Amino acid sequence: MPIDPTIFTEPTATGLNDFVVRAKAATYAGGGGRVAPVRTSSHDLEYREGELVYRDSYFGGTDFLGQETVHLGDRPLWGMNYYGYLLTDGITAFTAGETVKAALTALYAEGRFLGGFRYTVGDFGYVDESSGTVERFRGVEHILTATGERAYELRYHGGRILD
Repeated sequence: MPIDPTIFTEPTATGLNDFVVRAKAATYAGGGGRVAPVRTSSHDLEYREGELVYRDSYFGGTDFLGQETVHLGDRPLWGMNYYGYLLTDGITAFTAGETVKAALTALYAEGRFLGGFRYTVGDFGYVDESSGTVERFRGVEHILTATGERAYELRYHGGRILD
């Protein structure tokens, strides 16, 4: 699908939000887009639509740090940083990852990636709380055990990149 670059100058940035949602759904949550590591020990995912390129690069597994970017050709348009970690022995990294993937898949199906979302996966509850829009945002996602204990947390922030 060809992308009109002028969509990124609109105040609402609807086109950017829609692209980010498609890219996130196709990569981490969808299990696709793996590319060769760009940096030592990184895990890298990529999604392309014409000149638009989304990249997600992260380090670690149980506790992890990452960055997502969107470029139009050589020009960076958008970015997000995140740090996630387990808080208890009540959940494994694998279970946390599968819970997050299931919840994010449901969130992306709504055409968004930010805010005010709750989802249940087996005995775990997923909660995302954020403020802002695709242009400037921050938030936290967490997983709760059946007893209400916070077992996992990820903090994130990001927005448009302007020259």
